[in-house]
Amino acid sequence: MSFAKVLSPAIREIRILCCQSGSASAGTRQFISSTYPTLKQHNPDLPILIREAKGTPARVFARFERGVEKHVEVENLSQTDVASKIAQLLNLS
Repeated sequence: MSFAKVLSPAIREIRILCCQSGSASAGTRQFISSTYPTLKQHNPDLPILIREAKGTPARVFARFERGVEKHVEVENLSQTDVASKIAQLLNLS
């Protein structure tokens, strides 16, 4: 899945939560380091929040128009699986 495009204006915010050292969040951290720059380059006005805290399960939240919020669990997934789950969350697939 390529995140090298402008996302829908219906997406108001993306929040990525993970543990900064836990192995269960390794795929999420790899996704952040490899994909965040491209995603932000193509969507400079979209807030993309990254929250790292010890013991936090890896999850991704998306807030849409009218306050609708959805999330996916990305604990223990590889970088490509994390990207696939996020693409599904953002309806990019």
